[in-house]
Amino acid sequence: MLPLSRWLRSVGVFLLPAPCWVPQDRLLGPLQRPTLGHGCPVLGAWHSARCWRQAWTEEPRAFYSSLRMNGDQKLDAYAQERQDFIQHFSQIVKVLTEEDIGHPEIGDAITRLKEVLEYNAIGGKYNRGLTVVITFRELVEPGKQDPDSLQRALTVGWCVELLQAFFLVSDDIMDSSLTRRGQTCWYQKPGIGLDAINDAFLLESSIYRLLKLYCREQPYYLDLIELFLQSSYQTEIGQTLDLITAPQGNVDLGRFTEKRYKSIVKYKTAFYSFYLPVAAAMYMAGIDGEKEHAHAKKILLEMGEFFQIQDDYLDLFGDPSMTGKIGTDIQDNKCSWLVVQCLQRASPEQRQILQENYGQKEAEKVARVKALYEEMNLSAVYMQYEEDSYNHIMGLIEQYAAPLPPAIFLGLAQKIYKRKK
Repeated sequence: MLPLSRWLRSVGVFLLPAPCWVPQDRLLGPLQRPTLGHGCPVLGAWHSARCWRQAWTEEPRAFYSSLRMNGDQKLDAYAQERQDFIQHFSQIVKVLTEEDIGHPEIGDAITRLKEVLEYNAIGGKYNRGLTVVITFRELVEPGKQDPDSLQRALTVGWCVELLQAFFLVSDDIMDSSLTRRGQTCWYQKPGIGLDAINDAFLLESSIYRLLKLYCREQPYYLDLIELFLQSSYQTEIGQTLDLITAPQGNVDLGRFTEKRYKSIVKYKTAFYSFYLPVAAAMYMAGIDGEKEHAHAKKILLEMGEFFQIQDDYLDLFGDPSMTGKIGTDIQDNKCSWLVVQCLQRASPEQRQILQENYGQKEAEKVARVKALYEEMNLSAVYMQYEEDSYNHIMGLIEQYAAPLPPAIFLGLAQKIYKRKK
């Protein structure tokens, strides 16, 4: 009798390099696809056959190698989808502005909206928005990926990017940042200033205009509205935790605990950066079950923590020409991963150095904190964390990915692993 993993491969189910694991119905006979939610296909016979966890038991090395291969293919998928995604932005701007730009009463405001969109929504990596499109393609059968559904997926992807732009414009004001994505922060531009607060609101409201225009007649419309609203709320709660943990002019190192740091990261970054785009595509594919979303969330929130710790490290040790921004975590008194790690390892003398210099604007004090981090070899601590965390995420994918294709999560993990920006 053939091992299950070999049998799965023989019928074309086991980790095919196709957009998703679709069994060949002609060969599988009665092993039909089960359904979730609104009748969405859930990637068939391997699920009926107790899915890929048994394959892992049979041949773990082959399985792990195949996962890595699928992850590499997803990296290619990001590159392939990127051009179409960027080209769709002109349609987004057109839909949001064309009808009213000549309006006698609000035309000037719509012109401002167009300027806000074109300055703040583009120039990033687009990973969040692309994740919506790539996950949608993974979960929906090719025959059901008609032009209208793909247009909706592209648009929802841009809604995620607009949410990101809304947060970044606001965050830059609160952090007194200077550059973003290799250019001057929007609020720093001449004539903008604190008017950028209202511009951020325009970016946020554009999300719901787009969802109404493109998705109102779809069965998942309410799910998407609630998902975006919940993600916004969670992110704003995370930002609140960040702000109250490190008030300006009040350095209290006792607040910088690992527990508080993890809470900030989970709410401020992980929900909207990782769970939101995958969950949006799941809803669009008809996958709305609580269990499926809970399992995806378990993996994605861990990725979000991994991503934010990378971001904290790159804030200080990254190359600004690569990251597109000048880090300010030390002078902004931020509860960053680096300061938490420093405090866990610091001698009383080193803690005193941190107390005297952290959260101060003077360049020499910022340099003293960086020198302390280097003295404590926090770069090596980070490198070890990166390896450990990546392996932990691989284990979570193995355990919780089903019934979604692991390649969805592997593409994300390998996109952020060892990143420099």
